[in-house]
Amino acid sequence: MMHAPPRPSRSGPPVRVSFEFFPPKSEEMEKTLWEAVGRLAPLAPSFVSVTYGAGGSTRARTHATVARIVEETSLKPAAHLTCVGADRAEIDDVIRAYGHAGVRHIVALRGDPPAGADAAYQPHPDGYRSTAALVAGVKALGEFQVSVAAYPEKHPQSPNLLHDIDILKRKLDAGADRAITQFFFDNSAYLRFLDVVAAAGVTIPIVPGIVPVQNFKQTAGFAKRAGASVPRWLAERFEGLDDDATTRRLVAAAVCAEQVLDLIDRGVRDFHFYTMNRADLVFAICHLIGVRPQSPAPPASWAREASRQGGAPFPLPSTR
Repeated sequence: MMHAPPRPSRSGPPVRVSFEFFPPKSEEMEKTLWEAVGRLAPLAPSFVSVTYGAGGSTRARTHATVARIVEETSLKPAAHLTCVGADRAEIDDVIRAYGHAGVRHIVALRGDPPAGADAAYQPHPDGYRSTAALVAGVKALGEFQVSVAAYPEKHPQSPNLLHDIDILKRKLDAGADRAITQFFFDNSAYLRFLDVVAAAGVTIPIVPGIVPVQNFKQTAGFAKRAGASVPRWLAERFEGLDDDATTRRLVAAAVCAEQVLDLIDRGVRDFHFYTMNRADLVFAICHLIGVRPQSPAPPASWAREASRQGGAPFPLPSTR
């Protein structure tokens, strides 16, 4: 009688998770954000990151959201920061302000130009000229952890993957502590990327970025802009479900669970979830992989009160 080897996803060591949020653009979106924070906070993530708009367009709202997380939760926030549209002195002031607010983790990114991700990048004449320079600047101003971006299927503006890996190595040399990948759906692309970066001498953790598919058409459109492939099998799983939200959510949970469990079985223990400020699918996936609440969820009134007092807006940038 044949016996299947034990699966790490069923009996392996604990998995670590982190979550990404974005500052909201309206009062209703603000309420959704704080409901998501309240729902996911009891899972005790390693950290939660808050994104930054194209061209630094949401700097104040990002800072307000991060500051509220510091003041009113036990979560460890990681603030996104970009090089775009500001001189070095301005950016250094933002870094210091985060430090004074109790933030000890920065996600350093080049940033998308105000004209959009497809526009050519032009560094500010008096600013940080690259993410590696920004990483070095953050490290020089305090004892911050610094996370950076990585692209298993290469950045859309890179000529090839080796060029991307060279940029990643520069960020490592500047002091980056970890890289978080752009989301992907083909696990083999991520695993090949790990092999290539290891061969290139990159030693920092490369944490996979995972996006539960809340809306397939929207996600596919963003994937195209971000350089992430959408496999045919994934599109087929959502075919015919445009008007069937209930089944679509069940399929989304199954697809994401399949991806994450496969990665755990291949030795991955850390995951960064792009929540899109919605908690239910992410919470369900975390439950499936053994990440359970470590404390009670705050009352629903907490989210309502938090949303009245200010939150913040913008979509995930596809930045280096």
